[in-house]
Amino acid sequence: MVLIFVMTCVAALFGASAYALFMRSHAMLDRTVYGACATACSLLLFAAIVACGGVPSSAMLPLGIPGVGMNMRLDALGAFFLAVVNLGGAAASIYAIGYGAHEKNPIRILPFFPLFLAAMNLVVIADDAFAFLLAWELMSLASWALILAHDLETENRQAGYIYLVMASFGTLALMLAFGVLGGGAHFTFAEMREGSRTVLTSALVLSLVVFGAGSKAGVVPLHIWLPLAHPAAPSHVSALMSGVMTKVAIYGFIRIVFDLLGPPAYWWGIGPMIFGGLTALIGILFANAQSDLKKLLAYSTIENIGVIFIALGLALVFKANNMAVAAALALTAALFHVFNHSLFKSLLFFGAGAVLTSTHERNIEQLGGLINRMPKTAFVFLGGCIAIAALPPLNGFASEWLLFQGILLSPSLPQWLLKLIVPAVGVTLALSAALGAACYVRVFGVVFLGRPRSESVMRAVETDRFSLAAMFALLALCILAGLFPGFFIDAIAPVTDALVGGRMPVQTKVAWLSIVPVAESKSSYNGFFVSFFIIISGLIAYFGIRRFWPMPVRRAPAWDCGYVDPSPITQYSASSFGQPIRRAIGPIAYSVREHLDMPLPGETRPARFGVELEDRAWRYAYWPVTRAVVFCADRINALNYLSIQEYLALVFAALVLLLLLVAI
Repeated sequence: MVLIFVMTCVAALFGASAYALFMRSHAMLDRTVYGACATACSLLLFAAIVACGGVPSSAMLPLGIPGVGMNMRLDALGAFFLAVVNLGGAAASIYAIGYGAHEKNPIRILPFFPLFLAAMNLVVIADDAFAFLLAWELMSLASWALILAHDLETENRQAGYIYLVMASFGTLALMLAFGVLGGGAHFTFAEMREGSRTVLTSALVLSLVVFGAGSKAGVVPLHIWLPLAHPAAPSHVSALMSGVMTKVAIYGFIRIVFDLLGPPAYWWGIGPMIFGGLTALIGILFANAQSDLKKLLAYSTIENIGVIFIALGLALVFKANNMAVAAALALTAALFHVFNHSLFKSLLFFGAGAVLTSTHERNIEQLGGLINRMPKTAFVFLGGCIAIAALPPLNGFASEWLLFQGILLSPSLPQWLLKLIVPAVGVTLALSAALGAACYVRVFGVVFLGRPRSESVMRAVETDRFSLAAMFALLALCILAGLFPGFFIDAIAPVTDALVGGRMPVQTKVAWLSIVPVAESKSSYNGFFVSFFIIISGLIAYFGIRRFWPMPVRRAPAWDCGYVDPSPITQYSASSFGQPIRRAIGPIAYSVREHLDMPLPGETRPARFGVELEDRAWRYAYWPVTRAVVFCADRINALNYLSIQEYLALVFAALVLLLLLVAI
């Protein structure tokens, strides 16, 4: 019954898309469409909460492959991701009611926004290869159309092209993976679960899934589209792509590897852990070097996807060694971080959109002082920064703390290779977490503190009430998930029980609402007590300073090195803030070229300092492939100028070759 309700709401999203397509001149079209999307997503979220932990339900539509149909199924895993998709969808729709008023050409967005939401829901409930791939490709095409909403800009067209190419190759990889899983004859997921695989077949499917789902999620080196597409799309679409669509890709990986592929071997988890560690480190190194606010958030998404893949690889390793509780801990960390990242990354993209609409500026070097002009946006953005930097007591810390607890269980693994790899990945994760904190100190300090660096910032005003409502709602959820993570962990338990055969201890039975990964004698965490301690310490420091430091406040200009220059460009810039990291460990991720343009004696022009970064993935992976494709295309292009005799000879040779192949 719940599944029928879900399919009805998805059909309503398709109806909203058709309504936006044909009702182009409606005066309130944007509010009507976004309001319908918010309502449908809220109903789908309610259905997901009802279905979580319930009995799986199935349905079949008389569409798709003859004799097979289009199968739909909603189980615990699907219900969890259904909640993630529609919580993000509802927040983005509410935000867009206010943000959409700033769009110059909303008709380029309105038909595809509900289509995008409907496609992501269909991926989650699909129960056969045809339905899954159809919904997956529909999701890719709808998001591609949204990326090209502002297609007059050359960078946006380039981003759309690269995204479409990567999405096509990802879909091809998943199609091949399903072909190997089903043996070319089985299309439903139920039939694939019953099949048997050799070591070679398992390795092939795992590689294809990492490529197919990883390219959509943003795993290094398949991440190149993400920092191009996210800044190109409107901010509420960027929030959906970063906070939700990448999680649908994570769902595809979990569904195939944990559910359809069968019992894992220990080596299955090595690849996801290594790729996850590299993704986390390279993503946050790039984020620390960015000046474009939305591009910085996009690279930060890559880092968090790496964190999730580390946890998934660790869960596979523990499951292969029959360590059900440890596997449940690692998988819970992965799923909890999926949920948490969808909250605070959507919140941060909403904040970036509010800054963009108010200042028309994405370059953080041109911002500053917005805390005085946009105090509410600054408050919620600060909360998002604390959450994504994994600082207690917000939710980002809780999920990463669970992952570190899983890593600390790795000495119990019997394989010496894993005893070496898991701690190395843990060190990489710790370094990424520290760099993430530095990244968001830099972002908030440069964007919201200090003095305004441009005239557009001087004219900035607070954003609209719909955008603020969406941001404050997400911040409230970040606080609740950080203070009381046990309730969310218990909600994830049916998923881990179904996939790895175990679950974490019931957290709501632990005293004082603490969370205990394995046993209280080993470790525990209480977000409420941590926040209480932080508040009490802050109050003691505040009143202690006022009591024992009664000197009157003296205000004076800041020290300016002996030069009286009121210009705001003398402030510490974002590039200066990130320079130590860029020079010390940045070359791990990219090639750096710094150039200084100094004026000659007698010239009055200012000195200019520039930094150019080159992604090593572009240089060593994609650029050689691009050159090879162009070379082959130039050679094949000569076939367009053959004579009729040469064409006939070519066709004859091709027929002879095909006959020889058939004979062999």
